[in-house]
Amino acid sequence: MIKKWFKNIGPGPLIAAAFIGPGTITVCTLAGVYFGFALLWAMVLSIVATIVLQEMSARVGIVSQKGLSKIIRTEIKNPIVKWLTIVLILSAIVIGNAVYEAGNISGGILGLETILGDSYINIGSFSLNYLSILIGIIAFVLLFIGNYKVLEKALISLVIAMSLAFLITAIITKPDLLAIFSSIFKPSLPKDGLLTVIALIGTTVVPYNLFLHASLVSEKWKSVTDLQYARKDTIVAVILGGIVSMCVIISAAAIQGSEVSSAADLAKGLAPLFGSFAKYFLAIGLFAAGITSAITAPLAAAYVTCGCLGWSTNLKSSKFRAVWMFILFLGVVFSSLGIKPIDIIKFAQIANGILLPIIAAFLLWIMNKKSVLGVYKNNIKQNILGFIILAISLLLSVATLNKVFSLNLF
Repeated sequence: MIKKWFKNIGPGPLIAAAFIGPGTITVCTLAGVYFGFALLWAMVLSIVATIVLQEMSARVGIVSQKGLSKIIRTEIKNPIVKWLTIVLILSAIVIGNAVYEAGNISGGILGLETILGDSYINIGSFSLNYLSILIGIIAFVLLFIGNYKVLEKALISLVIAMSLAFLITAIITKPDLLAIFSSIFKPSLPKDGLLTVIALIGTTVVPYNLFLHASLVSEKWKSVTDLQYARKDTIVAVILGGIVSMCVIISAAAIQGSEVSSAADLAKGLAPLFGSFAKYFLAIGLFAAGITSAITAPLAAAYVTCGCLGWSTNLKSSKFRAVWMFILFLGVVFSSLGIKPIDIIKFAQIANGILLPIIAAFLLWIMNKKSVLGVYKNNIKQNILGFIILAISLLLSVATLNKVFSLNLF
C-alpha cells in the first residue's frame, strides 16, 4: 500500500516546494519575530485554503487533461469578454511572477551572501550583483534543457533538510504549547499585523501554483481513477509544507524583538540547534529554495501564457521558452538593482495576496462547468468552502489596498 502510494506521488511536493521558497521563510520569520505565535491562525487558514484550491486545480487538470488557462480560453465564448479575461490573467500572472521571481532570486542571494559575503561589483558608475546573474544562469540552463527534474529533486531534498532543522529547532526552543493552540484556534490581529497576515496567505496560496498544478497533473495522470492519488498527493504535501511554515514562525518567535534584515539575522532561529553553524544550514536551504522557486515561477508563467494564447506547452517550443526567458530576465534585472532583498520578497508576497481572489474566482467558475468536468464538478460542500475562501481573499485584498494607499506606499 505504502509502495503504491509512493509510486503515485505526483506534483504535490513540487507545489509545496514552490510555496516553501525564500519568501515563505522570510515572511514566516518576520511574523514570528514581530508577532510571536499570534498569527499562527493565519497559516492554518492558508493551509486549508491551499488544499481546497489546489485540489480543485488538480481535479480540473486530470478530468479535462488540459491546463487551467487553456480551459478559460476555450470556455469563454464572447470574444470581447474572452480577450479581456486573457489580458487580465496574463497581467496578473506575468507581472506577479516577474516580481515573485525577483524575490526568489533575492532569497537565493541571501543564502549565498551568508557564506560569500557582499556580492556587488562596480562596473563604471553601476553596481551589479553578480550572484543574481549566477542564479539566473543556473535557472536558465535547467529550464532550457527541459530536464530539470533530477536536480530539482536534489534541491527539494535540501529544502526538506532545512525544514527538518526548523522542526527540531521549534521543539528545542520549548514553546508554550497552550499559547500555540490558543493562537491557532482563537484568531487575533495584532496592531500593524494586517499586511503580515496577507503576506502569510500570499506566500502559501500562490496563484501561479493553481495553473502549474493543473498542467503538471495532466502530464502525470491520464485517468479519472487517479483522482484519489492526486488528492492524497495534494493534501499530504500541503499539510507538511504548512507545518514547516508554522515551525519557522515558532522558531522565530524565540528571537522576538530582534531586527531582521539579512540571512545572518534569520539564522538566529536555528542558533539553539546548530550554534555558529546555523548560518551555513540556512544558507544552503535558502539557496535551494530560491533555485527551486526560480524555476517554477517562469515555468508557470509559460504554461499560463501559452495556454491563454493557444500556443504549444512543450517545454522545448520556442514560444514557451520565450515566455520563461522574459520572466527570468526581469527577475534577474529587478534583483540586481540594489533593492534590499527582504523588501522585494515582502512586496512579492503582498502582490500575490492581492492577485489571489482574481485567480480563485476563475477557478471556481470552471469547477462548476459541467461541460468541462461532468460528474466531477464541484458539489455544494466544495462550493461553500471555495466561496468562503474567495470572500476572505477579497476582504483581505480590499484591506490591503486601503492600507497601502492610506500609508502612501506607492
